Amino acid sequence: MTETLHLAEALLPEGFASDVKLTVTEGAIVSVEAGVKPTGDVRSFSGIALPGMPNLHSHAFQRGMAGLSERRGAPEDSFWTWREVMYRFLDRLDPDDVQAIAAQAFVEMLEGGFTALAEFHYLHHDKDGRAYANIATMGQAIASAAQETGLGLTLLPVLYRFGNFGQAPSVHGQRRFVNERDAYQRLLEGSLAAIRDLPDARLGVAPHSLRAVALDDLGWVSSLRPNDPVHIHVAEQVPEVEASLKITGKRPVELLMDAIPLDKRWCLIHATHLSDAERDGIARSGAVAGLCPITESSLGDGIFDGIRYAQAGGAYGVGSDSNIQIDAGSELRQLEYSQRLRDRRRALFAEEKASTGLALWQAACAGGARACGRAIGAIAPGHRADFITLDTDHPALVGRSGAEAIDSAIFAANAMPLRDVVVGGRRVVAEGRHVARDSVRTRFAGVMRRLLAAE
Repeated sequence: MTETLHLAEALLPEGFASDVKLTVTEGAIVSVEAGVKPTGDVRSFSGIALPGMPNLHSHAFQRGMAGLSERRGAPEDSFWTWREVMYRFLDRLDPDDVQAIAAQAFVEMLEGGFTALAEFHYLHHDKDGRAYANIATMGQAIASAAQETGLGLTLLPVLYRFGNFGQAPSVHGQRRFVNERDAYQRLLEGSLAAIRDLPDARLGVAPHSLRAVALDDLGWVSSLRPNDPVHIHVAEQVPEVEASLKITGKRPVELLMDAIPLDKRWCLIHATHLSDAERDGIARSGAVAGLCPITESSLGDGIFDGIRYAQAGGAYGVGSDSNIQIDAGSELRQLEYSQRLRDRRRALFAEEKASTGLALWQAACAGGARACGRAIGAIAPGHRADFITLDTDHPALVGRSGAEAIDSAIFAANAMPLRDVVVGGRRVVAEGRHVARDSVRTRFAGVMRRLLAAE
C-alpha cells in the first residue's frame, strides 16, 4: 500500500523544511519532497515534525513498580538495595501481568515521543524458576504489547548465567532470569517466532553484564545473530568497577574490550564509570553508549562523561530503563543538566551559537537507531515513517519554529508537547493521546490493584 503524507514543517537530515511531501509504501518512506503544497488525497499533519526518538533501553515490567522503591532502606541505600525491591516485585508477575504493564509503558513511550524500543528482556521463567512450556512466553507478552500499541520493537532476550563476578551462583531473586547456553538458543528461536508478525521487528542478543556471563560467553552469544544488535550493562556502579578490579584485575569496559572487539553492533548500557582510555575506546569502536539519565539519577549511579565522549566522536542514545518517568525530552534534558551541574557551565552539547536541543535530538536519534538495528531516526528515504509532531499551540512553543521549538519542547515544557505520533505510517497518537489509551490503562489498573493488594 502506498500513500502520501504532508508535513507542514519537518526536520530533515539537511535541516528544517516546509511543505514536506512523504511517499510511504508498506510503512517505509520512499521519497521526500520539500516545498510541495498538499493536493488530492493526502493525510496532512500540522505542527513541527521530528524524527521519532528510539528508546534504546527498557525493562518494561518495571513500570509496574515505579514509585515503590522510594522508602529508604539500609543506611547506604543504593542500586543494590533497589534491586531487592525489584526482585520482590517480579516474584508475583505472570505473562498476562507483564503484557498489561508493558502495554501501559509502551503507550506512555509513544505519548512521550519514543517511536521504537530496544527491550532488554530478562524476565523469562515462571515464578518457581522453571521454564514455561514455550520458553519465550514472556517475550511473546512483550511482542503482543508492541502489536497492541504500535511501538516499533527490537527484542533483546538476555543471557543471564551467574550471580556475580567470578561465576558466583545466582541468588533466589535471579531464578526467573537464568539460562544455560542450550536453553538460551531455544529462547532465541521462540523469541523470533514471537515477533514474526510485527512489522519491521528486529531480534538481537544481550549478555546481561560481565557479572552475569562468562567472558567466553560474549563471543558465543554475539555470534548467534551475527548481523544484529548486541547490548550489555556495563560499569553502572562504583562497586561493580571495584569488584571487577578485585576479581579480574581490570576495569569492566577494559575487560570487555580485551575480551571481544567492539563495533557498531554493540550498545553499552550506562557505561557511567570509565577511564579516559575506556571512554575513548568506546568512541573509536563505533559502539553506542546507552544512557538512561533519569534512571541513573534515581539510582545514584553517577554522571556519564557525555561532553568529552561526544567530542571524541562517540555515538549515544537514551533509554527509559526502569520506566519511572517516560518522556524522550526529559531524558535529554536530564542528560544535558547533569553535565551542567558537574561542569558549572551551560549548553554543553551544542556547538557555539547552535541549538542544544537540536544537537541532542539528532545525536540521540542516530545513536538510538544504530542500537535498535533498524532504519529509523530520520525522515528520509529508506527509513520507517516514524515521526512526531510538536504542538505549536502549546504554551511552551507558541511563536516558535525550527530549532527554537525543539529547545523549548525539551527545556521549557513539563513533558514533550506532542500533537501526533506516527509509526510506520500509522497514526498511534492523536492530539497527544494514544488511540488505545483508555483500554490499556483500564487493564493496567486492574492488574496493579490485584498485585499490590497481594503484598
